[in-house]
Amino acid sequence: MSPRTVVCSLPGSRRGRGQRSFRPAASTTPSPSIPRGRVPRVALAFRLDELVRAGVVADYATLAELAHVSRGRITQIRNLLVLAPDIQEALLFLPRTERGRDPIHLRQLQPLAAVLDWGQQRHLWRTLQASKGPDLPG
Repeated sequence: MSPRTVVCSLPGSRRGRGQRSFRPAASTTPSPSIPRGRVPRVALAFRLDELVRAGVVADYATLAELAHVSRGRITQIRNLLVLAPDIQEALLFLPRTERGRDPIHLRQLQPLAAVLDWGQQRHLWRTLQASKGPDLPG
């Protein structure tokens, strides 16, 4: 796969030594059709896997390079793919994070992914949900 170059212009004005300062567009209010907040990071693990399977990204090493993370971190993220399907679904449908930290983190899910028995994963998931309170939907 050969490198590609994307050329675009950004709104802004030139500052000294050719630097550009970024100015957002005139309207900064979000469109009503665009959901507010960001997708929790743990839900992105499934999207990353889709990118490699679809051939959008050549392999996981390339993905690590593009994401500016180590290959080990990509492996940790990919380990979420061994979670029981209902747990994966719950992670995919986590509410968007509008402010602050995500309700759940990769560090909290790694012990679940290390267990291969889905029944035991579900038990650990329910325990994690109970400890997180109402922030973590079931």
